[in-house]
Amino acid sequence: MDERQLYDARIELLDYAIDTFWDTPRESFVANLLEGEIRIPGEEVNPAMDEGFAQLERFVEANEGRSVEDVQDELATEFTRVFVGPRPPVLAHETYYREDEDFLGEGLAAVSASYAAAGWSPPEAYPEEDDHLAVELSFLRYLVDRQRAGDEETFGYERVFLDEHLLHWVDAFAEDVLDETDEPFYRAGANVVAGLAEFEDELVAQMV
Repeated sequence: MDERQLYDARIELLDYAIDTFWDTPRESFVANLLEGEIRIPGEEVNPAMDEGFAQLERFVEANEGRSVEDVQDELATEFTRVFVGPRPPVLAHETYYREDEDFLGEGLAAVSASYAAAGWSPPEAYPEEDDHLAVELSFLRYLVDRQRAGDEETFGYERVFLDEHLLHWVDAFAEDVLDETDEPFYRAGANVVAGLAEFEDELVAQMV
């Protein structure tokens, strides 16, 4: 895989993870999955990501021939049960998972400060707070896009953000999703997002 293909793959993985967890899945996203428009890595990456994409393939196979609307409705119902509630069993927010007392009081502000330091602010399309998983992944997407454009400084921003934020909680979040749902779509997403964080950690370690 050459450098351009690597950046394209990183962006595509982040887009997939964002679309999975930011809200109930859009019809176009579900349609692309069922039609095979989402590319699955042809080579092994790491155990979590490999398992996630195997589950995604099983999800696509299990829903072959079904209408996009019916699949979307089922996924929306499960998303609401798991992540929205009332009393959702999983909260996709960093501050929910951080146990260090120094972080609890200023955690949300610390996440926002990381964004501001890199010159980024969350899109208005995201209704969640800055520590939501989809927002943090969108920040990574912004950094990877800048890296693709040749801005090497952003590797440093990503290193700090991974160490101070995402890596502290993404594995625990993924484990909770796996514990709380049998839906292959969300189980796939949980494994992929954990594997993606591991992949980015290892890649950035080579650049900083």
